[in-house]
Amino acid sequence: MSESRETELHPVRLRLVQGLSLVEDVVYFGLGLLLTIAAFGLLFSGSRVVIGMGSGDLGSNVVNLLDQILLTLLVIELLYTVQVSFREHGLLAEPFLVVALIAVIRRILVLTAEIPKLPESGDVIFRHAMIELGLLTAMIVVLVTSLIALQRHVKGHPKDAT
Repeated sequence: MSESRETELHPVRLRLVQGLSLVEDVVYFGLGLLLTIAAFGLLFSGSRVVIGMGSGDLGSNVVNLLDQILLTLLVIELLYTVQVSFREHGLLAEPFLVVALIAVIRRILVLTAEIPKLPESGDVIFRHAMIELGLLTAMIVVLVTSLIALQRHVKGHPKDAT
């Protein structure tokens, strides 16, 4: 909301808008704090996986570590999204698309690592995994296309980007 628009508001409405803005800031701060705690917890958990890699199946430990790393990255990107929303007092599409892209890539990597075990589980489970892999690949194409289109749109309209 612009300065001139705020001065046009009735004083009661102005206080209400300011109060709601404060509530929004407090909620964003709380979300940021929770995400920060979650990120440190995931980092600690990932370091425990690294320490435990010396014992047990190396393949499953690497998959678990990769899963932990990507989940940590996902939480950090969510934290960035909250930070941008806090700063801009609005939602931007690009950070959410990046979070979705990381989530899809994370699922593809974990699913791909589990593929050698799937034929033992039966044809139906293997077929479902292949369908999921195909849909996830299509989602990556859609998300990347959306990111590119969004960036081109912002570059084409520099006044709207600020």
